[in-house]
Amino acid sequence: MITRRIRITLIVLTALGVALASYLTYVHYSGEAPICSTKGNTCNQVQHSQYAELAGVSVALIGLIGYVLILGSLVAPEEERTRFATAALTFGGFGFSLYLTYREIFTLHKICEECVSSAILLTIIMCLSVWRYLRGADMSSSGNATAEQAGGVESSATPIGSAY
Repeated sequence: MITRRIRITLIVLTALGVALASYLTYVHYSGEAPICSTKGNTCNQVQHSQYAELAGVSVALIGLIGYVLILGSLVAPEEERTRFATAALTFGGFGFSLYLTYREIFTLHKICEECVSSAILLTIIMCLSVWRYLRGADMSSSGNATAEQAGGVESSATPIGSAY
């Protein structure tokens, strides 16, 4: 049951990431200034820096594509492969986000609030998805793994103190 809650939480958080990355992509390609509460609109300066594009593609668009791929892996049927795909995608996105945050802080000396929001969101999503993958499928209410989780072999063990 907890795996289902984690999955739903991940879907909601990823949908928020899609919305945020969509906004940042729109801002990048429309040329409009992003909403920013810091003095001097540092978000706009980050959005127009040399690090705002990678090979001519907006990093916001790359983030949007990443969030959509993560969302796709979350709505796919629940199995080990899809949990691994989610964990791998989020880990890769986290690494890319870490690099961009490094550039903001140590190269540009400017912070984009929306970019930091996305980085925080992706960090939470990555932590939950890696935990979800390592946790594996849900355990049954009795604490024993289901036959499918045990590789198709049902346990023949009986609880301590029970009759044969």
